[in-house]
Amino acid sequence: MKMTDVLGCVGLAAFILFASALIPLFGPFFCLLTPLPFLFYSTKLGLQGGIKLAVLAILGIGLIAKLAGQPQIILFGFELSALGLALSELFKRRLGVGQTILFATLFMILLSLGYLFILGLSKGMGPFEMMLDYLHGHLKATIETYETMGMPQENVAELEKYGKAFIDTVYPSLMIVGVGFAVWLNVIMARPVFRMGNLRYPEFIPMDRWQTPEGMIWGVIVSGFALFLLPGVIQSLAANVLIVLMVIYLFHGLSIILFFLNKYRLPSWIKIGVYFLIVVQQVFLLLLAIAGLFDQWVDFRKLRRESES
Repeated sequence: MKMTDVLGCVGLAAFILFASALIPLFGPFFCLLTPLPFLFYSTKLGLQGGIKLAVLAILGIGLIAKLAGQPQIILFGFELSALGLALSELFKRRLGVGQTILFATLFMILLSLGYLFILGLSKGMGPFEMMLDYLHGHLKATIETYETMGMPQENVAELEKYGKAFIDTVYPSLMIVGVGFAVWLNVIMARPVFRMGNLRYPEFIPMDRWQTPEGMIWGVIVSGFALFLLPGVIQSLAANVLIVLMVIYLFHGLSIILFFLNKYRLPSWIKIGVYFLIVVQQVFLLLLAIAGLFDQWVDFRKLRRESES
């Protein structure tokens, strides 16, 4: 293992993590890119080399984090380095892009639950109890902050009500969506990084031709009926499943938009404008999810006709 590889991996990971902690507003976005150095170097050096680099990186980052008074960075470094290693192994398996993102997301969720389980043993709590306890504590601190700022009591009570409803119902699905987005981002960003390092990137299907599995529509149908017809825990579970599935269909809709932008070779400024509108106007997100949902019947890109001919 060359010293340049060690310094490159440790230095890049440390820079990204501390930038995410110190840069306001855009800091959390940097944190999502932490797996990239580990993905790159574990692909370059192999799994054993990647693990050695990850251990060195976590030790170095942990020491700096302790001196800087940012102990939470150590946990992020551990989890996100593990994601980089997992992605490097999945890249070798020649899976589709959807399967790669799915398995990496499941790995991260199980890793987080395992960490919460071990941490909860000392407090006599399960992983979900630990998560809910943390979120309710964070909500309580937020409410207290708004109260000290002079927010009217009725607004504070309404904020607390919606906050508790959010935590107790749809937070699990949003956590899954957040992890999936982080995985997707690293898979996409790995392509130019691998090209710069002369590493072989998996031969994924082009993003503008990607589509969801046809059988997934049954998940939407079943969870939709359960949401409106069944009460209690099943209704909450159905809501979480439906949110996750609709986000996946949203990415299906984005691939449709990307297909037509590429097909008509529109200039970059128009593409940027389209992406900006999608981000700032939530109605477009809903329309794209619906387009992805109905694409298996409408076949907007005529992909099925091409495969059949």
